[in-house]
Order: sequence, then structure tokens, then C-alpha cells
Amino acid sequence: MTKAKKILFVTQEMMPFVPETDLAEMGRYLPQAVQEKSREIRSFMPKWGTINERRNQLHEVIRLSGINIVVDDTDHPLVIKVASIPAARMQIYFIDNDDFFEKRKLAFDEEGKEYADNAERAAFFARGVLETIKKLKWSPDIIHCLGWMSGFLPLYVKTAYAEEPSFRDCKVIFTPDTQILTSPIPSNMDGIIAFRNATISATRGLGEKKLVPMLNKLGVKFSDGVSFLADNKELTKYAEGLGKPCLQPVGTEDYGIHYPTFYDTIWNIGRTDVEEEG
Repeated sequence: MTKAKKILFVTQEMMPFVPETDLAEMGRYLPQAVQEKSREIRSFMPKWGTINERRNQLHEVIRLSGINIVVDDTDHPLVIKVASIPAARMQIYFIDNDDFFEKRKLAFDEEGKEYADNAERAAFFARGVLETIKKLKWSPDIIHCLGWMSGFLPLYVKTAYAEEPSFRDCKVIFTPDTQILTSPIPSNMDGIIAFRNATISATRGLGEKKLVPMLNKLGVKFSDGVSFLADNKELTKYAEGLGKPCLQPVGTEDYGIHYPTFYDTIWNIGRTDVEEEG
């Protein structure tokens, strides 16, 4: 069985840049555990407005910034920043944009209300990651998407970016979020999703009327495998019904045991060059 050597992590949260949650902990320690198993990694997350750039020593990468991403017929400049976690020898890329992230929190505003443009933010984030990977000329074997904010990414990889050299051979794993959000799917979802051959038709049959449950199901639908942060019988049943291999929750201390094996299993699905490596 060949090994998946390059792993791209796309997470909505990561400690220490945001407060501790189960997902932020996974975003922080899973990449480190996989890197310690001799895999090459890169990690991306949104540059939430709550992140203190000076304290965390973020700086803009001019050569990666500067393109515009159109979401629902509106141009949004893409800004890429980086920081590092020296103790883990990890560099983190941040997707930034004044409209979507500057001075803004995660899913909720200061009054505890969900942002009305969370769907647009998620679409921009997903495409921002993929465009940056293209610029880096780096071809991941596995893209692991964590949380609803990355829910559009499996769809784009399998449709709009399917013929791009950076993504042509990669496999996608999705980890649904455990966060409970109640905003409905926006009326302009067709324009939000639309890019190349990615269209609103991708959401047909999901049976969801709320945005985050829809993004979780969309991520499962277009992934090659699914891992879970917490028990979720509904999405496990949905994933298994689609024939998706699933990895149920494992403790942080066991990430380095279970996830590299899961990545290799997903990487080898449908491959013909699955010879054992020494």
C-alpha cells in the first residue's frame, strides 16, 4: 500500500489563534501528529478578526496575495498571511479579506447573531485555499477539511478544480462540525456556489433547509472519506449509505496512530500502483 505523503489541512479553527474548542484542538494537534509520522503538511485557516496579528506574528505573503475571487458576482480581493507555531515546526497560512474577516468573529457577531453572509465567507475561504495551493505549485495527496467553513471545498475539488494539476489526483476527507447553527440556506445560494461547473445542483437531495447542516452533508457527499470529531449517527448513516469509508472519533493522543493509516487507505482507493513501500 502506497503512502499519502502530502497532506493539506483546511480547518476553520486552530489553537492558539482562536479559543479552545474540540475543533480548534484537532486543527492544532492533528497536523503535528501527522507531520511527526514523516508526512509533509500544510495548514490553512481563515484570518478571523479576533486573531491578534502582532501577538501571533502574522505577516502578508505578497507573492500569494492579490487575486480577486468572485462570489455571487462580487469581486473580493484575496490576502494571504502566514504565521508559525515554532514548538511544532508548523507554518500556518491564513485566508484574509476585509469584507469577510476583518474585525469580524467566527460564525457569530458581537450580539450572538449568525452572520448573514456565512455562506459567502465559506465559498470564498474554500476557493481562496485552492487558488493559493495552485500558486504554491504544491500537489497534496490528501486534503483534509475540518468544519462547516470548509464544506464547499470537496465540491470544488471534485468539479471546478478537478482538472487542475494540483488536484487531479488528490483525495478529500471531510470532518463535519459539531457546532449548532440555525440560519437557513440563503436565497442566493445558486450564485454563491456557482464557479465553472460547480452549480446549485450539487445540493439536490441533501434534504437540509439550514446552512450548516447543508454544508456538513455537502462536504460528506463530495469527499472520498469521512472522519468524525464526535459521535454523529445521522451523518455516519448518510456517509455509509454513500459508500464513504468512515473514521469514528479517536483521542488526541491517538491521532498519529489512526489518521496516517486512514489517509493511506483513502489514498489507495482506486489506485493501481498500490505496492508496499519499504
